[in-house]
Amino acid sequence: MENLWKKIIVTAILIFALSLTAFFQQAQKTKVSTVEEIKTDLELVPCKDKERLEAVKKLFIKMGADETDLVVEDFKKVENLVVTKKGKSNETVIIGAHYDKSDEGCGAIDNWTGIVIISNLYRTMKDLNTEKTYKFVAFGKEEKGLLGSNAMAKAIPQEEKSNYCAMVNLDSFGFAYPQVLENVSSPKMIVLAKDLAKEFEMPLSTASINSALADSASFKSNEIPAITFHGLSNDWQKYLHTSNDKLKNVNINSVFIGYQFILRFLIKIDKSACGSFQN
Repeated sequence: MENLWKKIIVTAILIFALSLTAFFQQAQKTKVSTVEEIKTDLELVPCKDKERLEAVKKLFIKMGADETDLVVEDFKKVENLVVTKKGKSNETVIIGAHYDKSDEGCGAIDNWTGIVIISNLYRTMKDLNTEKTYKFVAFGKEEKGLLGSNAMAKAIPQEEKSNYCAMVNLDSFGFAYPQVLENVSSPKMIVLAKDLAKEFEMPLSTASINSALADSASFKSNEIPAITFHGLSNDWQKYLHTSNDKLKNVNINSVFIGYQFILRFLIKIDKSACGSFQN
């Protein structure tokens, strides 16, 4: 299995590198993360919930954000960390992952993997001359009922919602290729993900887990197109919200492929009209 993943990684690096070359010619300083760098960032996982927000701040600073770029939005019951990358327009895309963990385990899978991906996406995209503005958001208290994402979504004024083109949520990687959590994702966003996977001849599963919610649901229910990607396998219940949610059970290759795929997904969104994903 490890040899198979190595083959997949080599193929992915070649395919994605070729597809991104033209886009990245505009920014010579653009940094595309390696498997080794993803591994190093995963190893920074704090296993205590009270330490996670500060750990996320440090990770974004490591990725090149200035301390003044880190904005903590306090909604009384919950804190979200927001790092903004300005684009040519005020059309906005939110890239999110929750930083809190359940009471069981270390929270390496759920959801330090998502935090590592969004922070590495920030480093790659921060110097690009993008059409849209990107908000990289680490949500608090997802495990308590999507409190952070609900607070942010509801705080967006009705008259500004048309400027929010999409929300892309990353939650729990480490076992498989990127997959879509269908019951909390918008149909046109799912179509874009399927088209991209087909373009790269990559398998992409879409399935509903009706008992599972994710932060994309907060935005979808507030009229903002949204999608959740994960990288779990069929035995995910053995790991999430259990003592098995540990770093040693994370397949780093799954996280790396997730980062590569979502990066290309965001570039597709950047080139699309803002209203493209409204149903």
